[in-house]
Amino acid sequence: MSLAASCPRCAAPVSGTDDTFACRDHGPTEPLWRPEAVDYDAFAEVVARVDDLPLYLPWPMSPGWSICDVGCVGRDRVRATTTTVVGTSDLDGEVEVTVVSEEPGVGLGARCAAAAYDDPGPQISNGPPSVHVRAGSRTVPLWLVEPDGPVQGPDEGPLVRAVFAGEADGRWLWLVTRPASAALLLHDDWLLADVTGFGPEALAMPFGGRRPSW
Repeated sequence: MSLAASCPRCAAPVSGTDDTFACRDHGPTEPLWRPEAVDYDAFAEVVARVDDLPLYLPWPMSPGWSICDVGCVGRDRVRATTTTVVGTSDLDGEVEVTVVSEEPGVGLGARCAAAAYDDPGPQISNGPPSVHVRAGSRTVPLWLVEPDGPVQGPDEGPLVRAVFAGEADGRWLWLVTRPASAALLLHDDWLLADVTGFGPEALAMPFGGRRPSW
């Protein structure tokens, strides 16, 4: 199997079997399945695990952009999915965008966002949304999620990433851009497509780039 199991809340591997997984820091958990390096076969393996959860990808992708990471959380049933794409912009140089769709309490979005809590905080629905994106057939409002925990390392800080979150079909939708200024790429006609419904266009998906460090 090309997918490795780890904790959805931290970078630690998990121990156990198909019936029981545990993280040394977070205890019993449902595993995050993620390849060391993503290619078409690894992507297809993740898609085969996903049932009724969307696996969102910015689509169509701009020239020069590629998929560098994909994963899903769950044992008998998938509870979260994630993709990361990398590319360049004239303003920011190298840019990384991570999309997470998850049920409440999973904690994968918070890990990608370096947030202190598993689910978005009181920013959600507090005031007008920061941006709207298209997720499948619907428009989803997203709010800026301010950091609510301590700075986590020398490469962290308010300019490192921007985090947006909202609700789509009863699940949390997270968007994390690195650097923070890359959030300017998001606009109200920005489209997230569910790749589980792709047909021949799946063969056009480009892969490559460094896997995100979260």
